[in-house]
Amino acid sequence: MIYLDYAATTPMSPEAIHAYAETAGSYYANTSSLHDPGTDASDLINLARVELARMLSCQKDGIYFTGGGSDGNFLALTSLARGNWEKGNHILTSPMEHSSVMNTLSFLENEGFEVTVVPVDSYGQITEEALRQSIKDNTILATISHGNSEIGITQNLKMIGNILKEHGIMFHSDCVQTFGKLPVQAEEMNLDALTVSAHKIHGPKGMGAVYISPQLSIKPLLTGVTHERGFRQGTVNTPGVISFLAAASNQWNHMIEWNTHVDDLISQFLSLTSGLVQMVVERTASTLPHFLPIRLEGMEGQYAMLELNRRKIAVSTGSACKAGQQEPSKALMAIGRTADQAHELVRITLGRETTREEITTLAKALQELAERFYEQTGS
Repeated sequence: MIYLDYAATTPMSPEAIHAYAETAGSYYANTSSLHDPGTDASDLINLARVELARMLSCQKDGIYFTGGGSDGNFLALTSLARGNWEKGNHILTSPMEHSSVMNTLSFLENEGFEVTVVPVDSYGQITEEALRQSIKDNTILATISHGNSEIGITQNLKMIGNILKEHGIMFHSDCVQTFGKLPVQAEEMNLDALTVSAHKIHGPKGMGAVYISPQLSIKPLLTGVTHERGFRQGTVNTPGVISFLAAASNQWNHMIEWNTHVDDLISQFLSLTSGLVQMVVERTASTLPHFLPIRLEGMEGQYAMLELNRRKIAVSTGSACKAGQQEPSKALMAIGRTADQAHELVRITLGRETTREEITTLAKALQELAERFYEQTGS
């Protein structure tokens, strides 16, 4: 099987697997236990905080380990909103957010918060004008993702952060798709909070982290919690944390080589498919390096995905789908595509294991698929 769905998840790296096994065997004690093995495990977790803070250019005391990106988004947003309720109840977001962010904001709306979706332009970008027009006197928080998970559009967090800082508005970003692929520097981007995940960068599933500036007031939903300084219930997953850090360090240290590799593969794909006139490539200058969002005009994305799967090529439609049921891409509709066009999305995402031979196979499969489809439909 040719795997081209790296935005969904990645295989664990040998380094991450080794780190998990070694830690599970040697540091199995509960980090909250007061005996020496517990202290040793706790010390190891604190060293991991230091290392992750270095990669994120943030303060180590603001790092909390979580159960992944979705878990982290929920914990960060609810804790920040509830901890600053007395200052206002208005939250800003974008139409490019992951479902875990949108679901959390729906939860907060039911709790009495007001949410405004800042529109994006035809390139998927939040503009300075649109952002400023959306700010109210009672705006306390903005959550705007660094990289969209459907078509890979990235936002200018530094520009957004500067404006929000002017108004004293807390800024959270879902950086799950960008961490390890692009520099994520919390302080330089004026980020007060961010979320990252392990399984997008060859770490274990069910593992992630949140950064929240120690200067901010937070109020987690649950009280009396002891783990992660009261931020989250549950025994800290020490092997998962160390495995995450092993994967993150490897990805972070080889970011330039990774970018060069996927750039070369993208160029190869575009060259091989230049004659496929019915294919629309939904890439812009701000698209993540490894994202290849395409549309075959008139062809349902789910149909293309299933046909490619039949040819032993794994891709995605970029949105959650079930057999016979697919929602149109929110991101494509946000940048002006019709619902029919948004249904055509096929999300191809590359990784460090992807080879030039696999790209050649993909290009050939798409050409054969398009030939047969348009001949049958008379398009």
